[in-house]
Amino acid sequence: MASSQPNVILSGLARKLIQDGFLDENSALDAVSNAQKNKVNLVTYLVENNYADSNSIAVAASTEFGVPLFDINAIDFEQIATSLVSEALIKKHHAIPLFKRGKRLYVGVSDPTNLAALDEFKFHSGLTTEAVLIEETKLTSIIEKVIEEKESEDMGNFGDDDFEDMDLETVDENANRDDDDKGADEAPIVRFVNKILLDAIKKGASDLHFEPYEKRYRVRFRIDGILSEVASPPINLSVRIAARLKVMSRLDISEKRVPQDGRIKLKLSKTKSIDFRVSTLPTLFGEKIVMRILDSAAAKLGIDVLGYEPEQKALFMEAIHKPQGMVLVTGPTGSGKTVSLYTAVNIINTVETNISTAEDPVEINLEGVNQVNVNPKQGLTFASALRSFLRQDPDIVLVGEIRDLETAEIAIKAAQTGHLVLSTLHTNSAPETITRMINMGVPAFNIATSVNLVIAQRLVRRLCEICKSEVKLPDEVMKERGFQDDVLGTFKLYEPVGCDKCVNGYKGRVGVYQVMKFSKVMGQILMEGGNALDIANQAEKEGVKDLHESALLKVIQGVTSLEEINRVTQN
Repeated sequence: MASSQPNVILSGLARKLIQDGFLDENSALDAVSNAQKNKVNLVTYLVENNYADSNSIAVAASTEFGVPLFDINAIDFEQIATSLVSEALIKKHHAIPLFKRGKRLYVGVSDPTNLAALDEFKFHSGLTTEAVLIEETKLTSIIEKVIEEKESEDMGNFGDDDFEDMDLETVDENANRDDDDKGADEAPIVRFVNKILLDAIKKGASDLHFEPYEKRYRVRFRIDGILSEVASPPINLSVRIAARLKVMSRLDISEKRVPQDGRIKLKLSKTKSIDFRVSTLPTLFGEKIVMRILDSAAAKLGIDVLGYEPEQKALFMEAIHKPQGMVLVTGPTGSGKTVSLYTAVNIINTVETNISTAEDPVEINLEGVNQVNVNPKQGLTFASALRSFLRQDPDIVLVGEIRDLETAEIAIKAAQTGHLVLSTLHTNSAPETITRMINMGVPAFNIATSVNLVIAQRLVRRLCEICKSEVKLPDEVMKERGFQDDVLGTFKLYEPVGCDKCVNGYKGRVGVYQVMKFSKVMGQILMEGGNALDIANQAEKEGVKDLHESALLKVIQGVTSLEEINRVTQN
C-alpha cells in the first residue's frame, strides 16, 4: 500500500482492475484520490486520463458487481426516458434514465457504485431504480446528446406542458428564506413540491399529506376517499419541504411549535385556478402538513351529476325553493356536504336574493354571496354571525355547522321568520339528525315547525367503465346483501379490476342519499316523545330509502360495487 495516500480506500471496482492487470496499486490509489478531489466518479476519471479503456472497465465492473452491460446503440434515442429527471441531475450524477418498465426505472451508469444517482433518480421520478452498465465513452456521448435536446426545456424533470402557465400567486420568492434554502440547492425542492401539487390536481386528489417519521418521509394523496402513498423523499429533506410549503402558504417558517393555517393559489391558466387550504401540525419527528384542494368547479357541478335519484332530486329542489324553513345535510367529514350546500346556493343564487353564509372556513368563493369566515378566538362564532345576518335583510342563510344550542336556536328562529336556512350536522342518518337537535335542547315543537328536509349522504367510488368486470353471485347471497326478489336477475353485477386509467378499479365518486321530507306525522311523533327509530319507521312507511337502499340502486345501475357500498354504508 502506497503511503502517499494513507486515507484513500480502494473500492471493489479498483481492486478488480488491479486484479485484472489494468492498474497497479499506486496508480489505483492516485486515481481514486484525484477522482474524489475533482468530484467525478472513478470510471470517468480513469477513462479521461487514459488509465484504462472504457470497454475493459465496463466488463470488469459488470463481472465484479453482477450488473448487466447494456449496449446503448440497441435503444432508440427518442425512447430514452429523459423527461423523468432534470438536465441538472443527469449532469450531476453522470447517469441517464434509459427506460421504464412498470414502476421500475432503469438507469444507465458507468460506475455501479454510484448509489447516490440511483437514490436521487428514485426521489425525483417516484420510481424504483435499477442500475444498468454502459461504457463510459458511450454514456458520455449519449448524455451530451440528451443535454443538447433539453437545453430549450424550462421545466427540468417535469416534461409537462400544463405547468408552463402555472403561476404560484401567493409565493414571495424573496421572503422568509433561510440561507440553506437559497440558490441551486433549493431548485430540486421547488421542483419536487410543484410536481407533487400538479400531480395531485391531475389525479383528482382531495387532500395531500406530507408526513415526517423517524426514519422515513412520505407523501400521500387522498383520491376518491382513499389514501395512498405517492412519494417517499429522503428523510433529510423533510425540513426543507416543510419550509417550502410554508413559504408558499405565507406562513412563519421559523415557528415550528404550534399549528398554523394558510392558503396557496395556483393559477393553471388565465381562466383556471386552484386553491389549497394548508394546515401544519408539529409532530414527534417534524411538521406534518396537510393540504385540502379547493376546486371551485366542484361547487358548480350541478345537481344532475351529484347522484340524486329522480324522486330525491324533486324533494331537494322543492325544499330549497321554499321561502322559509330549514334544510339540513348530515354525514361524516368528507361525505360531500359542502358540495351539496354550495350546489343548492348556486341554484337559488339570483339577483333578487340576498344570501349570507357563515363557514369555518370559507372553502370556495361564490360570486354574489356574502361569505363570512367564523373566528371564535375573536368572538365571531356561528351564533354571532347569524345574529348579524338577521339584521342584514337576508333571504337565504347558510350556516356551516350547527354545533350548539345557541346556534340551533337562532337558526330555527330565522327559519320560522321568513328565511331559508341551510346547514349541516354530524349524524349517521336523517332521523338521527332530528333527535340530535332534541338532545341539544331544541324544543320538539320548534323542530317540527321549521325543518323541511333532512339529507343524509355518503360518497361511494365509481367503478371504472373501462375495466369493470361482471361477476355472478347466488340468489341467496344477493338476498343477504339486501336485494329484493323482484330485482334479482334484472341487472348485471360488477366488481373492480384495475387498469392504467383508474385507481384499483375505481375512478371518481358519486353520492348516495337518504332524502327525508319531514312530514306532519313525523312532527307529531317527535312531539309525542318519539325517538330516531320511531321516525325512521315512519320514513320507511312514507317510502324514504335509507342509505343502504340508495346505495343498492347504484349497484343495480352498474355504477359501483357491493364491496364499496358495504365499506361506506357499513350494513
